[in-house]
Amino acid sequence: MRAFAAQHDWREGGRIVLFSSGQHLGPMPAKLPYVASKGALHQLTSSLADHLSGRGITVNCVDPGPTDTGYLDDEAIAAALERFPAGRWGSAEDAARLVGWLLCDDARWITGQVINSEGGFRR
Repeated sequence: MRAFAAQHDWREGGRIVLFSSGQHLGPMPAKLPYVASKGALHQLTSSLADHLSGRGITVNCVDPGPTDTGYLDDEAIAAALERFPAGRWGSAEDAARLVGWLLCDDARWITGQVINSEGGFRR
């Protein structure tokens, strides 16, 4: 972020999108280092957005929710499906659509936000 901001030419349209997780929505006691790192990004978002706004840069953070990226076995996937109102896990494409929107001019007024895009996932 520092390198990007340093080379940015101060025109409106600079974008930084961070990725967080659902650590702020419920406990994750088995993943404390992960929680700490994602929590830091979550908390930095607002201050970074304020700091970089004068340079024409927006800063937002996306919590894409549980996303099927191949890290879980079939049993774990099936066990969580009932917690998704749509009956499916999130996909990388779901997150990519949100990030694509945050990068376009239509989202130029959105900054300093942590956006939970979890498909209604119930913890």
